[in-house]
Amino acid sequence: MSDLAAFEAQRPRLKRLAYRMLGSVSEAEDVVQDAWLRWDRAGDGALDPGAWLAQTTTRLCLDRLKSARARRESYVGPWLPEPLIEEEPVDPLERAEDVSVAFLLALERLSPLERAVFLLHDVFDQDYGQVARALGRDEAACRQLASRARGHLKDARPRYSVPRDEAMQLAIAFMTASANQDFDALEKLLAKDAVLITDGGGKRKAALRPLVGREDVIALLKGLAWRGPWMTDMQAMRPVRINGLPGVILRNAEGVMTMAFEPDGEGRLAAIYVMRNPEKLGHLSAD
Repeated sequence: MSDLAAFEAQRPRLKRLAYRMLGSVSEAEDVVQDAWLRWDRAGDGALDPGAWLAQTTTRLCLDRLKSARARRESYVGPWLPEPLIEEEPVDPLERAEDVSVAFLLALERLSPLERAVFLLHDVFDQDYGQVARALGRDEAACRQLASRARGHLKDARPRYSVPRDEAMQLAIAFMTASANQDFDALEKLLAKDAVLITDGGGKRKAALRPLVGREDVIALLKGLAWRGPWMTDMQAMRPVRINGLPGVILRNAEGVMTMAFEPDGEGRLAAIYVMRNPEKLGHLSAD
């Protein structure tokens, strides 16, 4: 297998690894390109291309996380990962919930090394020997890091598995009720402890804190309605999968935004994630 063919065989997996590490589609693509440049120069003799490239990609991500953490300390309002628009993962070692927004937000609470060890071992199925070599740590330390990470993440994955069609119907019902300003319908669609998180990054109008509880969310929606219809062009709505969740891409005069919906398993919505920051939507501009 040629150098290029060996790399291309690993590219999709490397991009998914980098995205989980960084929470950014655009940065993940940059990291994978950097990994290719290093592979082109030095990877010819690698006995295990997959392990070599995963190690290189992880180290590049760890370098970027140092500056990313500093940027997030000054971030305006809640931070959400860039929306990942894709089908269900084809890799049998991966699960859709491993790119859910809740899971990625939980990863943000880990140290960079905890995140790297957990992803390499628990998500990408590398053994502790490979993980230790990738990070320049001994196996015992990596096992300890993985254990700590699992403790932080144990409640992060979605608690319920909802059929895709049923979950998308909930999302469309929410959008329809919002367009019609039907607040009775919206109240029935939202779980009592529903959460709405909007990321504007200081670039677009957005709530500066997570809205927690059905009443808090409805109050915001009523406030938006009072200012004027906020969602009148249903023709600009495209149903998609966002981070393994049902979602929509919306376009209006301001540009593009995304909404992802997390069902609670009881016919209601547990969480809604809204991305309005244009800096995190550039990869959707050509869609």
